[in-house]
Amino acid sequence: MGYAQLVIGPAGSGKSTYCSSLYQHCETVGRTIHMVNLDPAAEHFSYPVSTDIRELISLDDVMEELGMGPNGGLIYCMEHLEDNLDDWLDEQLDGYLDDDYLVFDCPGQIELFTHVPVLRNFVEHLKRKNFNVCAVYFLDSQFVSDVTKYISGCMASLSAMIQLELPHINILSKMDLVSNKKDVEEYVYFISPLFKDSTILLCINLLMFSRYLNPEAQVLLSQLNRQMAPKFGKLNKSLAELVDDYSMVNFIPLDLRKESSIQYVLSHIDNCIQYGEDADVKVRDFDPED
Repeated sequence: MGYAQLVIGPAGSGKSTYCSSLYQHCETVGRTIHMVNLDPAAEHFSYPVSTDIRELISLDDVMEELGMGPNGGLIYCMEHLEDNLDDWLDEQLDGYLDDDYLVFDCPGQIELFTHVPVLRNFVEHLKRKNFNVCAVYFLDSQFVSDVTKYISGCMASLSAMIQLELPHINILSKMDLVSNKKDVEEYVYFISPLFKDSTILLCINLLMFSRYLNPEAQVLLSQLNRQMAPKFGKLNKSLAELVDDYSMVNFIPLDLRKESSIQYVLSHIDNCIQYGEDADVKVRDFDPED
């Protein structure tokens, strides 16, 4: 049985940076993972790529030969991948062992994982090849600066859950960019002049952002009502309750500066795909030598 992460999320949410940091972390702890590029528009990588969709088709070639724009060209590339699942993809997957761990770095075009069936069919093919797959959805932490942006991110995440029907982990990325915000520093300084340590700053910042990690309907509703016109009251209530009632949307913060943060996220993903549960138990003989 193989294992796979499907790294998805809007463009610029930190997917490729996460893939690079994850590879470095696994290399440090002596764990083997294989990075797979599914973005036909990618140009540079800061990690070694084991399998690359550009060997099958690239966005530049499609735009040049078919005269398509970047968005239509990307959809065409992914549909071409779908048409070659039984040929090209199977050939690539045959090169891996039964217990290999793959990380798929996906394009950031949101319709690919919300309503276009390409990635869903891709996932179903992986399942038929005996892979346990987890969707890892990235949302930029800057989205919490505006509740309307945050709600839209939650809705996109929920749409991806429904479309892919996979074990699903939501990541609030780029926490390192919000952990040193001026308002947090001033808040800490006001509480006590002894609070100068960056770890304390991060902890208090996480407390301030905790309402966004596990969103509550009443908090979201009050913020929406303050920003939106009164005529949107019923819509705001429905959106807030949709996020809260099913308890399906919550986030794990990720600060790529900290190995512990990467390990924490990875442990959640491993638990979702049951990684390592079939491994043989390692035993040692502690009996003293004669």
